[in-house]
Amino acid sequence: MAPTKRSKPPVKPQEFYEEALSQAERVRLSRAKQIQGLDEEIALLRVRLSRLAEEQPENLELLIKGIGMLVRAVSAKYKLSHQAEDDLYQSLLGVLKGVGNVLLPEGFHEG
Repeated sequence: MAPTKRSKPPVKPQEFYEEALSQAERVRLSRAKQIQGLDEEIALLRVRLSRLAEEQPENLELLIKGIGMLVRAVSAKYKLSHQAEDDLYQSLLGVLKGVGNVLLPEGFHEG
């Protein structure tokens, strides 16, 4: 009788990434799974964008990337249409450009 090959049991989707995490990260992941909605993530993005604007107002590329992330998170939360998402993005870019012109009038250039 030929030996049978023992295959690994299928990986459960919720456990797929856990293999790459430390024990502390697994605990945090477990806690994170209990959170619903995007309020905390949106608030964290806003705090980080504010800090970035204060500490590196000339880093337009990074600020624009951060604003894009914020717009996508807000869009997902409120299920905005693509047009509404684009309008929000353009509005936030306008604010960023206005602030940049006030803070760095001689050296503020769009990237």
